[in-house]
Amino acid sequence: MEAKFAQITSLAQKDRAPAFIAVLNEILARPNQAEIPRDIHLLVDNVVQDAVGLVVGRQVLTDLVKLLQEGAVKDPEITKQIVQDTLNILQPRLVSYEEQVNALSFKLAEVLENEEEWSAAARVLAGISLDAGNRTDEDKLQVYVRMVRLLLEDEDSVQAETYYKRAALLVRPETNKETVLQFKLCQARLADYARRFLEAASRYHELSYVAEIDEEERRQALSAAVTCAVLAPAGPNRSRVLSSLCRDERTAELPTANILTAMFLDRILRPAEVKEFEATLRPHQLAQVSLSANDRLASAANDDDDASDPTASKRKGPSTVLDRAVMEHNVLASSKIYNNITFRGLGALLDLTPGAAETMARKMIEQGRLKGQIDQVEKLIIFDNDRDEDAQGKAGGLGDVEQTTEDTGAPFTKRWDMQIRSTAANVESLVQHLANKGLITSHA
Repeated sequence: MEAKFAQITSLAQKDRAPAFIAVLNEILARPNQAEIPRDIHLLVDNVVQDAVGLVVGRQVLTDLVKLLQEGAVKDPEITKQIVQDTLNILQPRLVSYEEQVNALSFKLAEVLENEEEWSAAARVLAGISLDAGNRTDEDKLQVYVRMVRLLLEDEDSVQAETYYKRAALLVRPETNKETVLQFKLCQARLADYARRFLEAASRYHELSYVAEIDEEERRQALSAAVTCAVLAPAGPNRSRVLSSLCRDERTAELPTANILTAMFLDRILRPAEVKEFEATLRPHQLAQVSLSANDRLASAANDDDDASDPTASKRKGPSTVLDRAVMEHNVLASSKIYNNITFRGLGALLDLTPGAAETMARKMIEQGRLKGQIDQVEKLIIFDNDRDEDAQGKAGGLGDVEQTTEDTGAPFTKRWDMQIRSTAANVESLVQHLANKGLITSHA
């Protein structure tokens, strides 16, 4: 083979490229592909020599890339070996063969991606000079979006965020719709990894309606929206997202439909429901959480008087993202059931120390996610009587229900009467709505 290459090198300049390309095709056509990497190495080593000429070298390497992309070598491992070996030979001559090196790098990234070597593929793409050649902003955007997607597959959200920011600068109104959809999916996934669950749920739900996306992928987006909504901080904003998802008829077919309904109806979640939901979560959604120093001090200070109670829980706070979401939901759900609750009672409900339960309720009240007040002397959390109709009322899609109030005497009786009145008004509105649609008929 060395003698053949030496003979080609001695040919006239115009005859060298066709002769090298003929040998290249001969090598790749061999039935025994195990010998191909060795001979390709010799070929590349010869064509990049100064004696052969830059024009010939570029032409031969361009044909090599084209043949590899067309699948001339069937074995992915051999393809990977050829590409890596060729890149190593070209590295000292990167400036002269930049276009060919970039094309080989894209091929290597494709092979690594097929082998599910996500981070390795992203590193190869990161090494490509996107300013070389005539690449448009959309070409660069596609590469950045691909890198974000690869890094998220390995749950490297920190690096993914870096390339996402670069991609965001390149999005234009005229950008290809498929690329925009991939970019939006990256947005949703990054919000998910960053624990901005409300934002992630909204973005996933939006994508689940896009007709251009495959049906199975739309279902996965809808399932991800439900998961993120469940993990989101309890409060009015989450209630609106839960309401939107519950109105979507497709969620009834999801495995997470039960916990979605339970949260929407403000039911206290039981361990069995939580355990079933936990099995559907990804590792980053089960991340450990730690208490701040202030919260630890506040919990410890409020637990001093209860230290002698052997029945009280010893847990100082939630241990995971899911744990925190469930506890906050149960605090909110208890506010729908009870007028007030002791620190110890809430602690028993949440499996926390009384001080830790009070700290969680206090933070939710401070952030406007829970309406109520705390009586430190009586160790009592008093829930606000004035409730916003979020998930069950206005957010249910039936509009506002006009209510009138009357003085019935005792405040608790008044509150009970108002709850009955509200429920009856909502049921009446629902029946009227169904009747207007012709879905039910009235019987005399």
